[in-house]
Amino acid sequence: MIYNKAAMPIYEYEAKELKLGCDHCGSGFQVLQRISDDALEACPECGCELIKLISAPSVGESKSGLDDRAKGAGFQKYKRLGKGEYEKQY
Repeated sequence: MIYNKAAMPIYEYEAKELKLGCDHCGSGFQVLQRISDDALEACPECGCELIKLISAPSVGESKSGLDDRAKGAGFQKYKRLGKGEYEKQY
């Protein structure tokens, strides 16, 4: 069920009852799915009932020039130095 499309989100699943899951679903796994696809209900390895996890989006350094466009639009960027300390980047 893994597709090779860049625009599809990655969903995380885990065994509903961890003690019943196999190595695959007991520790959780990721699946690349279309938004319109139904959520997985059972582990593809052992058939254990699954739950869909809520995960944080992956946001990294801009490779598309987003930082430059944001700066040009008047936004400011700060870099975290430590707990409660930030340094203005632009």
